[in-house]
Amino acid sequence: MAAVEVILLERIESLGKLGDVVRVKPGFARNYLLPQHKALRATKANVAYFEGRRAELEARNLERKGEAQGIAQTLDGLKLTLVRQASESGQLYGSVAARDLQDALKAEGFKVERVQINLPQPIKVLGLFAVPISLHPEVVVSVNVAVARSADDAAAAHAKAVAPEALLESAEEELVEEEVLEEIEE
Repeated sequence: MAAVEVILLERIESLGKLGDVVRVKPGFARNYLLPQHKALRATKANVAYFEGRRAELEARNLERKGEAQGIAQTLDGLKLTLVRQASESGQLYGSVAARDLQDALKAEGFKVERVQINLPQPIKVLGLFAVPISLHPEVVVSVNVAVARSADDAAAAHAKAVAPEALLESAEEELVEEEVLEEIEE
């Protein structure tokens, strides 16, 4: 089948931005873009309709983006703790899926849909994970998730997690120390 041309009504990561006319497979348009109101078929009537409503759609998109950025500021750096049973080697007896993260976020007072949680595969081992959450196509925030046997272990994992800035500073300090040692040896 031939590709179908559609007008995007919002930014879609792999396709384009609001107002772009793109060619997609018919099934993708029919089963996802059109029913989710993310696109319109690119007919002359729909192009005229879109151009008439373009300012309204852009304003609504900016409003949604602003709301998402507000939520992102409160979510950024949030530390979630999930207590699970695991074997001695650290393998979970089960897994942590997007639904579990959604429930943990809900318990913290955040309303996030499961499809917004970018977890490509379930977590199956103990540890600390940075999970990206797409609040808006242009706003993505990372949440730290500690999967541990107990709350104390999770707190220790969060405490061990070092901010990237601190890692950079420690690397710079090591370089300075190495340079000083080299000068002393000479």
